[in-house]
Amino acid sequence: MANEIENRYEFVYLFDVENGNPNGDPDAGNMPRIDPETNHGIVTDVCLKRKIRNYIYIKKYDDEEHDSVSPYRIYIKEKAILNDFHREAYKGIGSNLSEDNNKDKKRKGSGDEVKRARKWMCENFYDVRTFGAVMSTGINCGQVRGPVQINFAKSVEPILPLEISISRMAVTSIKESKDQKGDNRTMGRKHIVPYGLYRTEGYVSAFLANQTGFNKEDLELFWEALINMFEHDHSAARGKMSARKLVVFEHNSKLGNAPSHKLFDALKVERVKDSQIPARRFEDYVVKISADDIPSSVKVIEKL
Repeated sequence: MANEIENRYEFVYLFDVENGNPNGDPDAGNMPRIDPETNHGIVTDVCLKRKIRNYIYIKKYDDEEHDSVSPYRIYIKEKAILNDFHREAYKGIGSNLSEDNNKDKKRKGSGDEVKRARKWMCENFYDVRTFGAVMSTGINCGQVRGPVQINFAKSVEPILPLEISISRMAVTSIKESKDQKGDNRTMGRKHIVPYGLYRTEGYVSAFLANQTGFNKEDLELFWEALINMFEHDHSAARGKMSARKLVVFEHNSKLGNAPSHKLFDALKVERVKDSQIPARRFEDYVVKISADDIPSSVKVIEKL
C-alpha cells in the first residue's frame, strides 16, 4: 500500500476561546457546555470533527464540481443524503442494486457487495476512512472503524460562562413594529466564555489506518486541519478561537512503545502567574513536556 502508516500516534491539542461560546449545549439554552461538578468547560469530539470536516471540504473544493472531490469528499455534511452516497457506491462497484428505483426500500446487498461498497466509500470519502462511519442505513455499505479518534476537550481551569444582554434595532414585520409602538429595540441574550484554554487528546491507529486506506498524506492533512480549522470557522457566536499547541507523539512501531495516558501525563499546562487571578490570555499559561517520562522509542513532534 502506497504511503502506508507504519507508526502509532497520539497527540495533545490546545485551543482557546475569548469572549465566545466554543460549543453550546442545546439542553441548557445553548450555554457553553460545562462539567457541573467542577465547572470545567467541555467541547465535544463531534464539534471538533465538524470543524475538521469543514476545513477539508474547503481545502479540496472544486469550483466546477461545486463540491470537494475524491478522494477527499465529505460524507457527513450539511443537507447530505447519506443513502444517495450508498447508492453511488454500489454503482461505483458495478452492482445493479444502485438501479433500484425505489429509493426508500432497504437493500442489504450480498456480503461481497457490502465489502466492496465499504472499500469504495473509504477510497472516496476522507472522513469515512479517517473517523469511520455507520453506513448500514437504507442501502447497506457496512460499518467502518476509523483510525483517528478524539476525546472530549476540557478546559484547563474552571470557566465562568456569562449571559450578556444584547439588543436588536430592527423588527421583522410591520405588526411587530406597531406592537412596539415605535420602539424597534428587541432584547436578547448571548452566552460567552470570557477566556478559556481547552485541551484534548487523540489517537491514530496504524492498524485501522491500513484497513481504511488512511495514509501519510491523509495524516498530514489532518494535522494541517487541526492547525488551521478555526481560521475558517469564525462567527459572532464563537468569538475569538485559536489553535495554540499541537504536540504529536510518534511511536517507532505500529503497536506502540508506551501507554497513551503516560504520554499525555508527560505534557502539563500550568499557570505562569498567580492562579487567584483569572486567566485572560494564552500567555498566562506555560506548556511543559517532561522528557524523562517519555521513552526514547517515542518521538515528540511539536507541530504548533
